[in-house]
Amino acid sequence: MKRILIAAFAVAAVGGVALQAAAWGNTGHRLIGVAAVRGLPAEMPAFLRTPGAASEVGELSREPDRTKGGGQPHDRERDTAHFIDLDDTAHVMNAAGPSIDALPRLKSEYDAALIAAGLDVDDAGYLPYAIQDGYQQLVRDFATWRVLNAAEARESDPGKRAWYREDRLRREALILRDMGYLGHYVGDGSQPHHTTIHYNGWNRDTPNPEGFTTSRQTHGAFEGAFTARVARLDAVEAAMAAPRLDGFDLRARVPAYLKTTLAEVLPFYRLEKAGGFVESDARGGAFVTARLAAGASELRDLYILAWRDSADDSIGWPAVKVAEVEAGTADPWLAMYGED
Repeated sequence: MKRILIAAFAVAAVGGVALQAAAWGNTGHRLIGVAAVRGLPAEMPAFLRTPGAASEVGELSREPDRTKGGGQPHDRERDTAHFIDLDDTAHVMNAAGPSIDALPRLKSEYDAALIAAGLDVDDAGYLPYAIQDGYQQLVRDFATWRVLNAAEARESDPGKRAWYREDRLRREALILRDMGYLGHYVGDGSQPHHTTIHYNGWNRDTPNPEGFTTSRQTHGAFEGAFTARVARLDAVEAAMAAPRLDGFDLRARVPAYLKTTLAEVLPFYRLEKAGGFVESDARGGAFVTARLAAGASELRDLYILAWRDSADDSIGWPAVKVAEVEAGTADPWLAMYGED
């Protein structure tokens, strides 16, 4: 519950803009989504490699923040997806919590482990599971699109071909939406405050030997107004890493990504103490650019990997293999349209 309460109270008026301590602000999430899509290679479907698709994913990357406030259980099930509170040794909340490197397979098992350790499920957050779930959904989306696209190209019956086309277009809209949702959580995972118990000023219940700020305005001021002032798409794109696509293991990749962000918590607080996040200091701008570029790089890679994974998937009911439909050796009509 503490995250939600702090988000409610840590709202600062800076230049007339409300800053919520809940996620990257609008600017950060937009830039991560746009940069990731603009970085997609030619192997991806053509409908994704357009300025319109990049813009759409950028806007939809803000959606998990925009849908807050629907009531319960909607908010409780979604609000804690944006973060995971790790201590300085990468354990959830404290040493009694699970290590980020040994998370249970299921979120329900994760919740049970937290409760057994005497920790509050809502305080801990479940960002790793939100990223994994979003990735797996996108694989299913891409698998469905592959089948519909191949079937439309081969179908000789005009009625069936028209339905395949309509369903392909529906799926393309869903893909953009789901790319946006995945983009939001991957973006949250690049913001150091979303990976730490020091998420809004240094945690006052822990030692603070370097005298870091404990201000409850820290989170919102950094990712909101400051990021909006200094972040630029060309700088983010220039700072993006080369794709890392070999040896992919989703359950290992997500914790490794979040641990990389966790390692930036101490540099953030040291830079804040040194005055690096005032308007005229280039150090803060470089920090923002590096973090947005890390999010955009990871998101681009996950989009590509989801596309590749979808080629080996089976989809529909009764299930058909994507590879067989694309090879022209299986008819997917019943799997896609339905037997009833």
